[in-house]
Amino acid sequence: MRNTKYTNIAASAFVLLLLLTTIAMAGDPNGSNTYTDDVAGMKLAVNFAWTLIGAFLVFFMQAGFAFLGAGALRVKNTVNYFAKSYMDFSIGALAYWAIGFALMFGGSKLYAGLEDGNSIIGWSGWFLSGSSYDVSTMMFWMFQVVFAATAATIVAGACAERMKLQAYLIYSGIVTAVIYAIYGHWVWGGGWLATLPYGVGVRDFAGSGVVHAVGGMVALAGIYLLGPRIGKFNKDGVPNAIPGHDVPMIVMGTFFLFFGWFGFNPASTLAATDLRISVIAVNTFLAGAAGATLVCYYTFFKTKKVDIALTCNGALAGLVGITASCAYVPTWAAVVIGVVSGFIVMYGIKFNDWVLKVDDPVGAVAVHGYNGLWGLLTVGIFADGTYGGVSGLIVGNTSQIIAQLIDMVVVVVWAFGTGYILFYIIKKIVGLRVSPEEELTGLDLGEHGYSAYPEFVIAGPMDGLREGQISDNLECSTEGART
Repeated sequence: MRNTKYTNIAASAFVLLLLLTTIAMAGDPNGSNTYTDDVAGMKLAVNFAWTLIGAFLVFFMQAGFAFLGAGALRVKNTVNYFAKSYMDFSIGALAYWAIGFALMFGGSKLYAGLEDGNSIIGWSGWFLSGSSYDVSTMMFWMFQVVFAATAATIVAGACAERMKLQAYLIYSGIVTAVIYAIYGHWVWGGGWLATLPYGVGVRDFAGSGVVHAVGGMVALAGIYLLGPRIGKFNKDGVPNAIPGHDVPMIVMGTFFLFFGWFGFNPASTLAATDLRISVIAVNTFLAGAAGATLVCYYTFFKTKKVDIALTCNGALAGLVGITASCAYVPTWAAVVIGVVSGFIVMYGIKFNDWVLKVDDPVGAVAVHGYNGLWGLLTVGIFADGTYGGVSGLIVGNTSQIIAQLIDMVVVVVWAFGTGYILFYIIKKIVGLRVSPEEELTGLDLGEHGYSAYPEFVIAGPMDGLREGQISDNLECSTEGART
């Protein structure tokens, strides 16, 4: 009865919000006042198509995250991970439509309906209603919402195999509506970081900080509170490898993500008529290739074996590292950025395992969090002044890096701090973690009632752990979950 009451209230509120979207239409919802049948109109149409195609490519990255993450996990948690991957963008899209977009771009005056806001927060464009019911604003929203969804889904892999589905879905809505949006306003919405009196203010072209560092730092807060999986750490603190079940899925997921990055970075110009897109595409390609090559040969020379799963993370690390500076740097710098990103992801994973003692099944914190910070720094180092007036240390400008360093501190404090508060509240209200019995059996059966591969016989709930290890690992997992 109580749940039915809350459901009816939520449904009524949602209908009311839908009605509000039809009020005060002052924009251009059919494009008749935007498009002109001349050269300028054709350029505008080309740029519309370019931006929307870029958005569709970035949305396709969700398939990459789903494949990669599922492959890196054990078979008993496959359905659960796919459910989280699918629902985080679904819930996140609604939250961003209702609240996040207005908080992020209100006051930016970039498009119709985004006039009201200040350097801290925006407050116009709610529900894409009123004058934001406009073809140009809709185009921009479509491009931005898939970025918001990307930031949200980063956490899915880090918290996999032990987080409750409902806890994760609550997180998904709040991070896209508030945490991601407010920080994004400071950088992309004309906020205080973008207008710092150092260099040209903070520059993060396609989101090393706004998307990846935010997602990575929120993920770090989540796994700190969540604690490690059963069996990840021995009683003496030594970490154990817990291999995933499908390396081909990891590789295919990485291909999908790499392909989608050509929407992520080049399309962030929002204009095909900005011919810098060629430089951005080449820099993106080179950085990803450099990260993969570095990790491939580093592991080969060290172990005489090639770790293709880690190599895929090297590629993603390079792509994250170049995302902030892809429009501002020469090609040789893109290669350097990718190489450094490869080292960061390898040693970042070791740092999490051996120093922080946190459990990140897919390496999301190292790939996105640590390399997102590195990406912000690269703008202040490698920008050559040939685009957007952004120049760094390589051409003698020492002020831009100050803005980038300030941004690095701000994103860590904001994303980790707000992420910690969010997960702590969720933990107290609905709980973060499934029971030990459900974790050992697998979240597929516990939270969904069926397996991804029902024809296969599951070996057993301990997944190969020796009987003597079980009690110690349960104890370590319980101690690892922070209160």
